Amino acid sequence: MDRDAATAILARLDRLPATRSIWKLVTLLSLGGLFEFYDLFMTGYVIPGLVKAGLLTKASVAIFTGPALFVAATFVGLFIGTFVFGFVADKYGRRTIFTFSLLFYCAATLIMAFQNSGFGVCLWRLIAGIGIGVELVTIDTYIAELVPKQVRGRAFAYNQTVQFLAVPIVAFLAYMLVPIAPFGIDGWRWVVVIGSASAVAVWFLRRGLPESPRWLIQQGRLEEAGAITAAIEARVVADLGGGSLPAPATHALERAEAQGSFTEIWKPPYRQRTIMLMVFQFFQTFGFYGFAAWVPTLIAQQVGIHLSASLLYSFIIAIASPFGPMLAMTFADKFERKWQIVAAACGVGVCGVLFSLQTTIALLIVFGVLITLSNNVLSNTFHGYQTELFPTRVRARAVGFTYSFSRISTVFASFIIGFFLHAAGTKGVFGLIAFAMLMVVLSISIFGPRTKDMELEQISH
Repeated sequence: MDRDAATAILARLDRLPATRSIWKLVTLLSLGGLFEFYDLFMTGYVIPGLVKAGLLTKASVAIFTGPALFVAATFVGLFIGTFVFGFVADKYGRRTIFTFSLLFYCAATLIMAFQNSGFGVCLWRLIAGIGIGVELVTIDTYIAELVPKQVRGRAFAYNQTVQFLAVPIVAFLAYMLVPIAPFGIDGWRWVVVIGSASAVAVWFLRRGLPESPRWLIQQGRLEEAGAITAAIEARVVADLGGGSLPAPATHALERAEAQGSFTEIWKPPYRQRTIMLMVFQFFQTFGFYGFAAWVPTLIAQQVGIHLSASLLYSFIIAIASPFGPMLAMTFADKFERKWQIVAAACGVGVCGVLFSLQTTIALLIVFGVLITLSNNVLSNTFHGYQTELFPTRVRARAVGFTYSFSRISTVFASFIIGFFLHAAGTKGVFGLIAFAMLMVVLSISIFGPRTKDMELEQISH
């Protein structure tokens, strides 16, 4: 590989101002992610419909029965997608896997909507989860490699803002459709089909996305990387009305290798980062999915209301979802990302404990909103942070491996939270979540490296 030519391309990418064309790329990626989040967060909202239809009554595999089997199927699929297939974006390219995984999980979800047995629903939910897991990893690596270094934080915050719009959408659709059967078809099926069909439409918008120049450089395809970079530059220049671009600065360069190996993430300096993220991912999910998936049940138990009313209040809380990352756009590139994660985790823990002490709907909604905002700031920040810590040749593989620990912990988190809810009520649940957030704070604050205003290639050295 011509090292001078490769360095020049990377320098040209990182000097670009964040014009409309840069944000258009992030928007296209984010629209795909919106339907991915729709599919992911749909889990908790369609369960009441599946139970009502009797589909989960006899569904059982090993220790998983009923709703727990559906949740487990979702996150086992996500675990397989991130752990087993996380490497495919490193091998075949960001753009190819980005598109393929979208079509894969969209098709699997559509098939799930027409199943008439609990086992069939859960099987196809697991298969869809594999595609969603691959897509999650690919989107993160794609954004990190396309946007200039000075806006990576804001790009991920914007990306998550768009994606989290899916939460109030699916919550509202579930509230409106799950209790009824339009045209004689169960409402939960409509919720599933709507998300799947919409994702297909977005695929046509994303066909114009370029391959990651960074990935192409690692493959030795400098001519293609240079051509894509030139095309992006031309669009940025047009956005500036023909104005000149800043001069490229000196730039670091990764080791010339098309694809790294799994063993590389266990060698310095990546070993400490890998272990740190494994611990972080295992515990963060208790706060994030522990609240998001259980909020209707937690509200119902806290104040003794029926499920229909709790779904309404859950929808009100879900409306706050996009506002967490939207708020983060104002500071995402101003402070070290590791400290943003720490602050958000503290917010989840403290607000969670306060939530468990409330007995009125108004205050439950207030603290539910604050938990949601903190969780979603945490989410957008760590999605960006984890992609910065590894080189391009193993970025998707490393992110997929460490991220998979959050997927597998979620499978068992449902049982653990259910146990605490039964044994100690909501106070016990949020005591557990507070402990998990403490583990997040300790792992990131002690072992997390700094990344602010640094080139990806510089961080990975």
